[in-house]
Amino acid sequence: MTPVVIASVVEGDGEVKALPKLLHRIAGELGVWDLRVLKPMRVPRSQLVRTGGIEGAVLQQAALMPRPSDGGGGGVLVLLDADDDCPAALGPELLARARQARADVAVSVVLPCREYESWFLAAASSLAGVHGFPDGMACPVSPDEKPRDAKGWLTHRRGTQHPRYKPVIDQAPLTSAMDLSLARANSPSFDKLYRDVSRLLTAGTESR
Repeated sequence: MTPVVIASVVEGDGEVKALPKLLHRIAGELGVWDLRVLKPMRVPRSQLVRTGGIEGAVLQQAALMPRPSDGGGGGVLVLLDADDDCPAALGPELLARARQARADVAVSVVLPCREYESWFLAAASSLAGVHGFPDGMACPVSPDEKPRDAKGWLTHRRGTQHPRYKPVIDQAPLTSAMDLSLARANSPSFDKLYRDVSRLLTAGTESR
């Protein structure tokens, strides 16, 4: 059986470890057991958004993919924080540029609203009592929009007796622990990621 292969581009060291775990979790929920996740390519956000940045990154990752004629589905996923940009505006622009670089490969571009950690806030109640977080921790209102500093929110909830939140240490284990259904329900950007990955995994068709 030809495996489903996903290559990816991320902006942070934390995502290099966390994204493969997230992709395998989604694949497991969808019953896709032949997934092969290539090591994410890390590219600074400032470089990705400049002219030629996302195009070059997609070209490099797409070159590692099986030829479309070999079948198996999959594609290239680009994940970068929206920061202060509007995901609904920047996302389609970057996606169009990425598709122009390799029109023969399925490509998805997902921008967490502000930052990846907003997805942890969306599923915060499922993290209560683990990894230094208190029992009874609840999801904030509109986690995709506020608080602005999701990393600071996570650090504050841990309290002074636990280490402050660090993406390179905490992002992967929290990704493994959070409730994906809860994150989808509370975060439109995470729901988009889930839907995009589902399309890449199950059909290899282009993602919107």
